[in-house]
Amino acid sequence: MNTASTSSSPSTDLGPALGLLAIRIWLGLRAILTGVEKFAGTRSSDAAVIIDGEANSYGLTDAAATKFYALSNYQGIPAALQKSFEAEPLLPGWALQIYGLVLGPALLALGLTVLLGIAPRVSLFLMALVYTSLTVGLILIKQDGGVAWLAAHLTLVALALLFSDRDKFLLWGKKW
Repeated sequence: MNTASTSSSPSTDLGPALGLLAIRIWLGLRAILTGVEKFAGTRSSDAAVIIDGEANSYGLTDAAATKFYALSNYQGIPAALQKSFEAEPLLPGWALQIYGLVLGPALLALGLTVLLGIAPRVSLFLMALVYTSLTVGLILIKQDGGVAWLAAHLTLVALALLFSDRDKFLLWGKKW
């Protein structure tokens, strides 16, 4: 008696492909938004405090900060971490400066290529290298919480690479 198999073949099962797409969307958006945030800044302004619908006559002001994005705001390494990195003898100043210049654009480019499925294996591997380099820096300045978060990111990248042969949603470079 012949019985038809009810299981889907790997070539027709969309589960792994959709799972991989979900991981790629998350990783891509995470990298893009992190890269965009490197261009964020704040403007502060003092506005008169409104009392009973009118500006007060006492000269009271309320300081308000507004977030905005501009190329001139670019800071690859957050100011809060910059001094810690500069004090670390294993991170030469010249390398730190180059890294700070390259990090934001690298995150933007890799985020776009991972999200869109352009040379996905190469893009994911390069993303893994970026996350590994960030991890090294955080290990050196003893930021264990950040190391753990980056380990989670790296796990997702490794999972995406592991299932990259099942990716059906690519723009270019299935073998890459």
